[in-house]
Amino acid sequence: MIAEPSPAPDTSQKENDGQEATAPASAVQNGGCVKNPSNLTPKERKKVREQCENVRKKNILRRKRSSQPENDEDEIEEVVEAVTLFEVVSLGKVAMQSVVDDWIEAYKEDRDLALLDLINFFIQCSGCQGMVTAEMYQSLHSSDILKKMIEKFDEEDEGYPIVKPGPHWKKFKANFCEFTAVLIQQCQYSILYDGYLMNTITSLLSGLTGSVVRAFRHTSTLAAMKLVTALVSVIQNLDVSIHNAQQLYEVEKNRTPEGETGPRLDELDRKRKECQQKPVEIENMMNALFKGTFVRRYRDVIPEIRIVCIEEMGSWLKLYPNMFLNDCYLKYVGWMLYDKQAEVRLKCLQGLRGLYEHKELIFKMGLFNTRFKSRIVSMTTDKEPEVAVEAMKLVMHCGNTVSSEECEAMYHFVYATYRPLAVVAGELLCKRLFCLPPGEEEAPHFKKKNKFVYSFRRLKKLILFFLNHGFHKHVTYLVDSLWDWEDGLLRDWECLTNLLRNKSMRKEEAFTDAQETVLVEIIAAAVRQTVEGHPPVGRGGRKVLTAKERKSQMEECARMTEHFIVVLPELLAKYSSDIEKVTNFLQIPQYYNLNVYVTGRLEKYLDALLKEMKELVHRHSDLNILEACSKVYSVFCNEQLEIFPIVSEARHQLIEEMVKDFYQLLDDFFQEVCTNRAFILLCDLLIVLSHQGVDEDEDFALLKFLPDHDLQAKMIQFVKDHVFGEISKYSHRLDSIYRKRVILAEYCKLIAYNVVEMMTAVEIYKHYMPTYHDFGDIIKETINRTRHNDRIESARTLIVCLQEHIESSANFASIKELARRFSLTFGWDQMNSRESIAMIHKEGIDFAFHGDSQDIDYYLPPNLTFLVIIIYSCCLIVVLDLLYHKTMVGVASEGGLIRFMRKKLQGWSSQQRED
Repeated sequence: MIAEPSPAPDTSQKENDGQEATAPASAVQNGGCVKNPSNLTPKERKKVREQCENVRKKNILRRKRSSQPENDEDEIEEVVEAVTLFEVVSLGKVAMQSVVDDWIEAYKEDRDLALLDLINFFIQCSGCQGMVTAEMYQSLHSSDILKKMIEKFDEEDEGYPIVKPGPHWKKFKANFCEFTAVLIQQCQYSILYDGYLMNTITSLLSGLTGSVVRAFRHTSTLAAMKLVTALVSVIQNLDVSIHNAQQLYEVEKNRTPEGETGPRLDELDRKRKECQQKPVEIENMMNALFKGTFVRRYRDVIPEIRIVCIEEMGSWLKLYPNMFLNDCYLKYVGWMLYDKQAEVRLKCLQGLRGLYEHKELIFKMGLFNTRFKSRIVSMTTDKEPEVAVEAMKLVMHCGNTVSSEECEAMYHFVYATYRPLAVVAGELLCKRLFCLPPGEEEAPHFKKKNKFVYSFRRLKKLILFFLNHGFHKHVTYLVDSLWDWEDGLLRDWECLTNLLRNKSMRKEEAFTDAQETVLVEIIAAAVRQTVEGHPPVGRGGRKVLTAKERKSQMEECARMTEHFIVVLPELLAKYSSDIEKVTNFLQIPQYYNLNVYVTGRLEKYLDALLKEMKELVHRHSDLNILEACSKVYSVFCNEQLEIFPIVSEARHQLIEEMVKDFYQLLDDFFQEVCTNRAFILLCDLLIVLSHQGVDEDEDFALLKFLPDHDLQAKMIQFVKDHVFGEISKYSHRLDSIYRKRVILAEYCKLIAYNVVEMMTAVEIYKHYMPTYHDFGDIIKETINRTRHNDRIESARTLIVCLQEHIESSANFASIKELARRFSLTFGWDQMNSRESIAMIHKEGIDFAFHGDSQDIDYYLPPNLTFLVIIIYSCCLIVVLDLLYHKTMVGVASEGGLIRFMRKKLQGWSSQQRED
């Protein structure tokens, strides 16, 4: 059974927080590593460095002398430089194999001194500034040495070599890993099995991994993990050596007479046994490194250290399953699936995917699958999208380990916003949905011979999936998810359209109406994906295509265009009554390569398409269809295209027919019983048609239309009858008031946009006071809008409204209140309204003394009371305007009230004399 990791505390979880900590006793084998005391003098440091480099200098000189004449010896002496192993690896100017070969030669001459150099290499790679002398190496205990190394760390240094930023340190990390791998590779033929080298290295790295210093733990863990990986490569090569040794032994044994032995047979037998013993020794080395480093550091507080552990573990599992593919090692991967760091979880999944890609290995992971399968499935919903993608990829390779029900729960990810996750879910859907049960697989020759039947089955499964699951309503996202994995099914235009055109299918096999609708949506989405080549909205930006991809895309677009140019008119005719299907079909011509019409001599199909579109425009009033037709005309009416004259003429004829039909509808409009809906539709049409400017396309200029006086009179009468004229017990119901407000608002919109004459608003303003609570806001907004268009004309409509009220002998108090409400619409800024106010005064005074002459009798003018209304209707006239407007002065001085009062006084005086 796989047990959970014990929660035993790890003293190394605290970083750099104590210099008194000691390394475990297990790390003190074969001497360990030591470091120079802090009181070492410069002269002593130089002596130690010379001791560490002495052997390497000899090897370099020996190699130089062997390749150079004797008279060049002086030049050789000048080339040699004294550098440490750390500096050689850091500079990276010498091949790692040469560096390791030099070290091996030094080890063969003096292994203690060579190991001392290697110990200093690992210490310096950790960022420590100290060095280890031969005396310290032989005399001090490793725990004491570890304390001294901690003391030598520079607290102000923010990093250590393998984590420092910059290209130099990235290269150093690569060289460091390469050095450890090459060290094992080159030692496998000589000193790897001497029992001293690997014991010393294992003891050193185990001691460093137990340190409280992060730099020691990270560097030593990385080195140990790379050493194990290198040992795995060595043991793989040993399989070939063992096989060869066994064959040589068998051949020699067959040559030797039975019961006899010879020196050659004994030698081959000895080599065979040595080869068979080496894997055991290497496995012991790997176990020592695994227990001394991995077991202690896979739960380290630093995520980078955990990542190193789990990443290398994935390599071991894949490269050497004979040792590592068992529950003792797999349990660590399973536990790390729950790590709180996303990158650690990602490395676990990547390592497992390398195993599940080999079906023969899955059967060896039975207990692991039972224990951790649910965790792997749940990670498809991980909060980190990269982890979810990797979990989905792993599920695909799990085979029957993951049930169909568990896979169905992941299918909805084909609609995910994160495109990599959607694409992987699409691959999973294709592999699971399109596969047949065992024993029912179709042979390759069947797929080619019965291509239509094969594609029909797969498409029907896909359509049923879309309809039955109901995860989403956008086919575009489903098509994008399957685009890379559907094996050309969604680009098989002939098959896709034949499924809609074919009438010979059996009734039980035929598509239902809902399935046909989905199929048409799939075709439209596939056409868009083919032409645009980038994901739909919300799934990332446009993809940059290479020249080869662009060429392939253009060829596919031309092939698609050639097919649909021929087929689309037929499909439009067949489904002309289906609004949803026709709308989707009309998306396709917008993606045509329109030059194909001319290069392929397919003009007759262009005429057929234009004819079908014309029929659709006359037949349907659905906004989606009309908008789709207008977009097609817009794309086709490009003056740079050779088909432009044909399309332009067809469009011109269509517009002429529409204008003719519109005029006919206007004539018939008021001959029938007018309804509210018809009136609203008329108002909306007048708004659109009245704003077709002459500077636009000449075809659209034909639609320019303004209502004449007769039509305006009929429309205002309709408003009076249906808004202000209906009086019944239901007039005050909310639905009735709402209906009236809609009609009034539609007509007031015509006034505000100058579609009808502004003076027609007089009939509406008359009802301002009686209907103030129901329609006051609409009438007030109309006054403001008209004043914004023309201040003088707007003011004239107000004064005319008041004049007609006086002439109709309406209640004087109600007229005064209406005038007061009108005055409130001017606001407090008299300067902006001075011209309007002056005009109201002039028109009002003229109306008050209308009909007055020199022969005026002693009776008052009939409209004299209108002067009082003027006072209420607007603010007092500005003094400057009173002096400026001569007409106003003339009315006040030469005629009107002054002459009338003078005659009254004269008549009164004459009567007094007679009396």
